[in-house]
Amino acid sequence: MPGSSSKSKPTRVRKRVEAETTSLKRARDGSAFTRCETCNRDVSVALIDMHDCSLDLKVRMNLESDVVERVSEVKKPLRKKSAPSEKPKKVQKEKKVKDPNMPKRPPTAFFLFMDDFRKEYKAAHPNSKGVAVVAKEGGEKWKSMTDEEKKPYIDKMAELKAEYEKAVDKCTVKNDGVC
Repeated sequence: MPGSSSKSKPTRVRKRVEAETTSLKRARDGSAFTRCETCNRDVSVALIDMHDCSLDLKVRMNLESDVVERVSEVKKPLRKKSAPSEKPKKVQKEKKVKDPNMPKRPPTAFFLFMDDFRKEYKAAHPNSKGVAVVAKEGGEKWKSMTDEEKKPYIDKMAELKAEYEKAVDKCTVKNDGVC
């Protein structure tokens, strides 16, 4: 025939796998199969190492040996699990009753500084709406301040703390611990 090639398909060279087992079966294409001892399936000899049963068996053997080693290392008594209906109830601690008449604690020197700083920052940056930005800037400025610059805020804190302690003392003396 004109225009057709006279090329024939070359014969494929197949490798024969030699296996150590005596129960070897051959497929039509020449590949070798052997029967798996654990699951009684025909498995390709070339893939026998990756066969599920052999992998499962190896994993089980490793886990069993690991468990045996752990048990021999740590000898803890086994606990019996209680039935799900017999769960112990959690005991909640009683909260301290907070007296509503008790005075609030005074702010720290940093928070007194931040009150002033927020006012200054809002005046300098009227379009700034971010609370986090203001707090970050205030923290950086507080860290960079010297002790003399921080002194007015520390003195104010000491005054407020003294007033607070007096108010708490009054409250506790009046009502024997309850305001």
